[in-house]
Amino acid sequence: MANQYEINDLAKEESWRMFRIMGEFVEGFDTLTGIEPAVSIYGSARLKSDTELYSQTEDIAYRLGKLGFSIITGGGPGVMEAANKGAMRAGVVSVGLNIELPEEQAGNEFTTKSITFHHFFVRKVMLVKYATAFVIMPGGLGTLDELTEVLTLMQTLTIKPFPVILIDSGFWRGFLDWLKSSALVRNFVSKEDFSLLRVCDRPEEVGEIVQNWYSRHQVTGEEALLK
Repeated sequence: MANQYEINDLAKEESWRMFRIMGEFVEGFDTLTGIEPAVSIYGSARLKSDTELYSQTEDIAYRLGKLGFSIITGGGPGVMEAANKGAMRAGVVSVGLNIELPEEQAGNEFTTKSITFHHFFVRKVMLVKYATAFVIMPGGLGTLDELTEVLTLMQTLTIKPFPVILIDSGFWRGFLDWLKSSALVRNFVSKEDFSLLRVCDRPEEVGEIVQNWYSRHQVTGEEALLK
C-alpha cells in the first residue's frame, strides 16, 4: 500500500527540516561573525549593468567601503552585483547571501564571503543581523518586502533602529505619498515610523548619513533614532 506510511514520512521530513534550518543559522553565524560594521544594500536583481543606477549602486558601496563598512547583499545579479563590485573595489569584505530558487539565481563574482541558503527567513535574518544601516535601491516586490520587514522589525523593537536610506526620491515618492495619504491618516502607521527613513539622490549623502550616525553611536553609546 503506497500511501500507508504517508504521515510517518511527512513527520520524518519535517524533523530533518529543523536540523537543516539550524544548520543554516550556524553556517551564517560562523561565516559572518566579525564583519561589522556593515551595511546591507537591497534592490532589484533585474538591474542591467549598463545603467546609471548600476553605476550609482557601485559608487555607494565603494564610498561606504572606503569609510570602513563591509557590504552585505543578497549575492545575486543587478543591484546586488553592483554593490558587491563596489565593495570589492574598495577592498572591504563583500558578502553575498544567495538563495536557492526554482529558477536558480546565479551568485555574482564580486563576493569575498558567500553563503547559499535554502530558507528565505534564515537569509533575511543574516541580511539584518550584522547591518549598521540599510540602503534600499529601487526594486520590485522583493525589495518592498525587505524594506517593510526592516521597518517593522525596528517599529516592534525587534532590532535596533538604524538608518534606512531610500535611493532615488523620484522612484520612492509615490510609495511614501501613499503611506502618508492612506496609511497614516487611518492610523495604520505613526508619524514616528517616518523618522526611520532618509531619502537620498546623491551617493555622497549616503556615506555622510551612515558615518555620522555610526560615529555618534560609537561615541555616545546611544541607540536612538536619527534626528
